[in-house]
Amino acid sequence: MHQPLSSSRRSARLAALLLAMAATSCSNMSQRDQNTAVGAGVGAAAGAILTGGGTLGTLGGAAVGGVIGNQVDPKKK
Repeated sequence: MHQPLSSSRRSARLAALLLAMAATSCSNMSQRDQNTAVGAGVGAAAGAILTGGGTLGTLGGAAVGGVIGNQVDPKKK
């Protein structure tokens, strides 16, 4: 028998799908823009998982992840 997914698993799967879609559409973006988008996607997924799919946690995670991704510079050493 098929059991419905919990809201946190649904949110995590949706965030993963959106992250995959964003990663494939980044070909004409700068490296910094790509890092920001990936950071926001990962942050949103983490926020959704940690808060059980809560909207505030997902949005907060996306914001924090986007800022961190924006600050990552692979050329810095």
